[in-house]
Amino acid sequence: MSSVHNVIIIGSGPAGYTAGLYAARAMLDPLMFAGYMSGGQLMLTSDIENFPGYPQGIGGPEMMMQLREQSERFGLEVRDQNVESVDLSEQPFKVVVEGETFLTRAIIVSTGAESIWLNAPGEEEQKGRGISTCATCDGAFFKNEEVMVVGGGDSACEEATFLTRFASKVTLVHRRDVFKASTIMYERAANHEKIEIKTFRQVKEWLSDEKGLTGAVLEDPRDGSTETIDVSGAFIAIGHKPITGFLGGQVEVDGEGYILHKKHTMTSVEGVFAAGDVVDTRYKQAITAAGMGCQAAIDVEKWLEDQH
Repeated sequence: MSSVHNVIIIGSGPAGYTAGLYAARAMLDPLMFAGYMSGGQLMLTSDIENFPGYPQGIGGPEMMMQLREQSERFGLEVRDQNVESVDLSEQPFKVVVEGETFLTRAIIVSTGAESIWLNAPGEEEQKGRGISTCATCDGAFFKNEEVMVVGGGDSACEEATFLTRFASKVTLVHRRDVFKASTIMYERAANHEKIEIKTFRQVKEWLSDEKGLTGAVLEDPRDGSTETIDVSGAFIAIGHKPITGFLGGQVEVDGEGYILHKKHTMTSVEGVFAAGDVVDTRYKQAITAAGMGCQAAIDVEKWLEDQH
């Protein structure tokens, strides 16, 4: 058992690093478990052009390195380890990491949400090189190019419609002919002159050359027939999965597993706070995650003061 920490931050990314920066500057001596894959989803984003203060844009991994460096300069201790479990039944809370138990008065959860990928052949190599899960982040890189969106829900229809601002053509691919999307979102996409909808199609394989993505082989799940589509960009919009398994059901979540805020950024457990995409079902942007990380750190500082 270690001494009792004021706050342990679980997860990194814009929310975690910003929380760490504010907590460190508040002299709370925060400890962060950033995870083996520290930096979050932005580690897969090649260029970020919509974060204020970077007029020339910045690479996702570079931004995460700078955020980490900035927060460590003020005293955040970062360990690139995964949290295995937590015990929130009594104070101080217990955080178990690789068999070692850490004690803490407060916890900020900023583990984010991972995009659900297709895992089709060729996908891993083209992540961030043509295949993305965020049209808002990466759509502007495909001006006057042909792109495709995979999915059948509101997100897929919304991303397809959004991409028409940049792309010359958007092909919306769905493995069924029934869409989960709301009628208004579906019709907005279906009636757009730049959008072509292909139903009963799923990605069998991604195609690429040395420059990046060139297209995909689409398969009809009914009979196995295939066709090839030429695109330089593809956006997978089949959902996200919040990373909350280590909490063991001790914190209240919604039907999809996202953590619920009860008072400001505090969760259903007094002393446990959450920030970023592990909470956010709407915006999912680096800037909003960073803002929520700031809020969580300030809430922790106030809450700890009130405990004395």
